Amino acid sequence: MSALTINDVGPRDGLQNQPRILEPADRVRLVRALLAAGVTHVEAGAFVSPKAVPAMAGAAEVLAGLTDAGDAVLSVLVPNVKGYELATAAGARCVCMVLYGSEGMAQANVRMNREQAEEATAEILARAKQDGVRVTVTVAAAFECPYDGITDAGIILEMARRFLDTGVDEFCIADTIGAANPKQVQKLVGSLAAEHGASRLGCHFHDTRAMGLANVYAALEAGIRKFDAAIGGLGGCPFAPGASGNVATEDVVMMAEQMGFDTGIDMDRLLVAADLARELTGTAPGGRASAWLRGERK
Repeated sequence: MSALTINDVGPRDGLQNQPRILEPADRVRLVRALLAAGVTHVEAGAFVSPKAVPAMAGAAEVLAGLTDAGDAVLSVLVPNVKGYELATAAGARCVCMVLYGSEGMAQANVRMNREQAEEATAEILARAKQDGVRVTVTVAAAFECPYDGITDAGIILEMARRFLDTGVDEFCIADTIGAANPKQVQKLVGSLAAEHGASRLGCHFHDTRAMGLANVYAALEAGIRKFDAAIGGLGGCPFAPGASGNVATEDVVMMAEQMGFDTGIDMDRLLVAADLARELTGTAPGGRASAWLRGERK
């Protein structure tokens, strides 16, 4: 049975645009519920300006509350060198940097142009190699931008060459506003896998147009074996108009397991984590298959 890795981004990407801001202790509870379900990769927070993203304030406290997480890979998002320094000082051993498929998204998100974001990422990658820190590069608006429209696939292919060649641990394609369709996914991700192999590639899909799972399937067919997903379908980006929830972790696990992949995740405990996400936020919609999954367990 082929293994599939799910990186649950609910505690970061899922919470950053919720009306209810959670205290660090509650974010720790959510991460622990995911770990208890067998999720081995979790995006635990972001070292960003609390003025820009109030929901991520106290990221160091979150990491401090998870020092007993064992072999779990707890990643944090960092927007720049300062964020990297704060993250590593707090004990982070895995960071995510964001690149951009469009100028509009780069300016809205970090007030940089695409080239400046790439330069900052290259600097952090060099430092991370010396520090023994794992780096994931995620390309936001890889298919379409809410400001600039359709993204040129050539830009994504060129970024992949540059950063995979310079030793990034993982290169993740993000459909930030959920605008992609399976044919687009298969073409772009298939090209990346053909050129670089799939072992260092990942995908991140939103379900805005109800194509999140279909896009996961298309990427699976192209050879991808690592996906971001968010417990309870949490999501939304304060800097990306039109972005709704991430594809729900429950749905991705259900589909993967039914297709014969091994995620190592216990569905009963995952649904407990989804209940907690709903309790804490009041807004987590749950996966599209939640009613069926819960009915099966009754």
